[in-house]
Amino acid sequence: MLDLSLIWAGLIATAVLLYVTLDGFDLGVGILFPFAKSKEERDVMMNTIAPVWDGNETWLVLGGGGLLAAFPLAYSVLMPALYLPVLLMLAGLILRGVAFEFRFRALNRGRKFWTQMFAGGSILTAAAQGLILGGFIQGVTVENDRFAGGPFDWLTPYTLLVSAGIVAGYALLGGAWLMMKTKDNLHGDARRWTLVSAAAVAVLLAAVSVATLVVHHRIGMRWGIDTAEVQIAWDILAPRLAIPALGLAGLATIVVMARKGSHVWPFIGALLVFLSGYAGLAVSFMPYIVPYALDFRQAAAPDNALGLMLVGTAVILPAILAYTAWVYWVFRGKIDGESGYHH
Repeated sequence: MLDLSLIWAGLIATAVLLYVTLDGFDLGVGILFPFAKSKEERDVMMNTIAPVWDGNETWLVLGGGGLLAAFPLAYSVLMPALYLPVLLMLAGLILRGVAFEFRFRALNRGRKFWTQMFAGGSILTAAAQGLILGGFIQGVTVENDRFAGGPFDWLTPYTLLVSAGIVAGYALLGGAWLMMKTKDNLHGDARRWTLVSAAAVAVLLAAVSVATLVVHHRIGMRWGIDTAEVQIAWDILAPRLAIPALGLAGLATIVVMARKGSHVWPFIGALLVFLSGYAGLAVSFMPYIVPYALDFRQAAAPDNALGLMLVGTAVILPAILAYTAWVYWVFRGKIDGESGYHH
């Protein structure tokens, strides 16, 4: 007998991870837009993501839509708790989408405006996603399976710190992506942005990790660290140290390989950093889908509904994955100002 609620929890977690890493570098390119030296550099930066950015956002639809369909109770609790940051994220995505299309067709003054809107929309989206994640980590007030907190529960110094971390993380992904896809002066700029972003991510990731353990005692206990009693359960902590070690390996890969002028390895390093962070979240929350009130089994839809949706997903998901892989393969290689895509 298939454990349908576990399968759906895994599917949604995978969709969110794919969204964060793939749309993360899209957003990162937008966050780095203000630092480009010329209009031509920004055109090349835009061209590196033009073929893939629409497809990358598919995973957000799958994650959000999957949550609504497979875990309706979780959706009904989380959405009222996080309405404002979710609306900010959607506003950023819309602004970014409109700016993307209009920028190529606009004349001088209009182009400058849409360039600013693209950067602004990217930063707003990333910051809002950080607020959503921070609000999720600090937990949601639930009574009788309903959200019972206030509209601004998500806005705390802790969530602002997480938000800054996400913006820096996306800038890191964007910089590493540009190192892989560009050459000459822009490649050199991207290398500098990547190293600066990596330093910011290292500092913010450490700050968020410490703040999480101190502020959220329950998560500390999951890792074997009792901050109240100042005790460490090494039998719990030791096997879990592999997760931050993966993140450190990713950061080391970025710094060493970027300095050597590698084109591909810094991006792989950035992906490892995000994978490490995601694995850390899994350890901190599993099996909760609404921290710290509902686990995924309590929030799941009936098995017959989950089974029916799984049949549809089994058809659609391979098609999406195949299309995504094909697009990345077709548009592989470096991009420059004159010839657009070439191999």
